[in-house]
Amino acid sequence: MTRPITRRELLARGALGAAALAAPGCATPWLWEERPLPPGEAPRVACIGVGMQGWIDSQRIAAAGARVTALCDVDATPPKWVFLLRDVRRAFPDARFHRDYREMLAAHADDFDAVVISTPDHTHAHAALLAMQAGKHVFCQKPLTWSIDEARALARAARASGVVTQMGNQGHARDHLRRAVELVRGGAIGRVQEVHCFTNRPIWPQGLRERPPARPVPDDLDWDLWLGPAPERPYADGYHPFDWRGFWDFGTGALGDMGCHILDMPLFALDAGAPLAVEAECEDATDESPPTASTVRYRFAAGAQNDELDVVWTDGGRLPPEDVHRRLGISQRRLRAHDCVVFGSEGALLFDHLETLELRAGARTDALHDVPTTLPRVVNNAVEWIDAIRGGPPPLSRFELSGPFTETVLAGNLAIRAGRRVAWEETLGGAGRAADLAPWLARAPRAGWALPELAADRAPARAARA
Repeated sequence: MTRPITRRELLARGALGAAALAAPGCATPWLWEERPLPPGEAPRVACIGVGMQGWIDSQRIAAAGARVTALCDVDATPPKWVFLLRDVRRAFPDARFHRDYREMLAAHADDFDAVVISTPDHTHAHAALLAMQAGKHVFCQKPLTWSIDEARALARAARASGVVTQMGNQGHARDHLRRAVELVRGGAIGRVQEVHCFTNRPIWPQGLRERPPARPVPDDLDWDLWLGPAPERPYADGYHPFDWRGFWDFGTGALGDMGCHILDMPLFALDAGAPLAVEAECEDATDESPPTASTVRYRFAAGAQNDELDVVWTDGGRLPPEDVHRRLGISQRRLRAHDCVVFGSEGALLFDHLETLELRAGARTDALHDVPTTLPRVVNNAVEWIDAIRGGPPPLSRFELSGPFTETVLAGNLAIRAGRRVAWEETLGGAGRAADLAPWLARAPRAGWALPELAADRAPARAARA
C-alpha cells in the first residue's frame, strides 16, 4: 500500500484538491499525518463510496493506522472532471475493488474488520445496518441517515451489535469544540438563553421545481446501484457525483449537510436531548428540492445549562438578526467569519466549527484558563475511531449519541417539508405519530433494498426532554 497523500501534495494537484481541503474537517495539516500501527494492531477497513468525500475519508483512515483492504464504488472510473476515484485505487493497489457493497459484505466480509461509508445520504442507513449485521465496526459520514427513523434504527443496532461506530462530523473531535463545550458547562457565560447557528450553504442548486432531463447512463456508472433504496428515476446530469444534495430523494439539503457540524457544539454543550418542537420559514422549497434559504427554530426545554430557549438555524446566506453582532461588539462582516453564537446570562460565546472560539460581551475571560478540562482530547475523529476498535475509549460521536443528534437536525427538514410547526411527539411511534409526516420519517424502499433489522430495532424511540 502506498502512503496517504499529504496536504501539500494535494494542493499541488490544483483547484479541485484545494476545494476538497476547504470542506469541513479537511483544512488542517494534522489530518494527513501518518500514524503507522503494527500489522497486528491495524484494523482492516473497507471503504464504500471512494470518490469525492470518500477519497478524503480513505486517506484519513489510512493515515490513522488502518489497512484499506477493500474499496467499493458504483462508478468504475471517475467523472471526467474528478480524478479522485482513480487516485484512490492507485493509493491502495492491493485492495479488492467492488461495485455492490451488498455483494462485498455477503461474499468477502473476511477481507476486512470495519467499514467506512462515504456515499450519498440516502444509502447511509442501508450500508451501515448491513455492516453492523455482519459484525463490522462502522464509520459513516454525516448526516448519519436520510431520515429520522433510520437514525433511530442505527442507534439501536449499534447498541445491539456492540461494534465501534462513529459519525463523520469531524469537528466533534477537535480541541476547540470540546473546550467550548467545557466553557459552556463550566458557567463561563452563565445560563444559556439564546443560540444562533448559520451557514452560507447551499453551494449547489436547491429550490428546483423540475428534475433535470433524462440522459443515457455513463458506461462506467451502475445507476441502479447508485439509486439504492431511493425511488426509481432515470439518470440525469445533476445528480452524480455532488449535486444530489439538492434533491429530497437523495439528500437532506443545506441543513442535513452542515447542521451536523454547526449545531453540534451548542447541542452537545447543553446535552439538549430532543427538541420540544420545530418550526421553519423558507424560500423556494419544493416537493423535489430543499429550499434556497431557510430559518429553522428548535425549541428546547430548560436544562442544567439553559433556560427554555430557541436554537435558531439559518442557511442560504441568512444571518442572525441585526442586533446580534451589536450585542457582541463586532461588525456584521466579522460575524460572517463564524457560524455559531451562544448568548448566556453573563456573556456570549462566538464560535466557528472549523477552528475559532472567543468569549464576548462580558463573559468571564479567566474561564479560558480556570474551567477544568473534562472531555478527552484526540488527534482527530479517524484516530478516535481506530483507537476505539483497538480497545480504547468509545468515540464521542458514536451512533448511540450521533443518532439522536441526527434526529434533531433532520427534524428541521420535517418542519420545512410539512410547512408547519412539528411537535416532537408527532415523530414518535404509536397513535401520536402524524400521518402527514410519515413519508419523510421513513419510506418504503425499492425492492431488494429493505433495511436490515437487528433484534434491538424494536426498542422504543427517545422522548423529548421534559
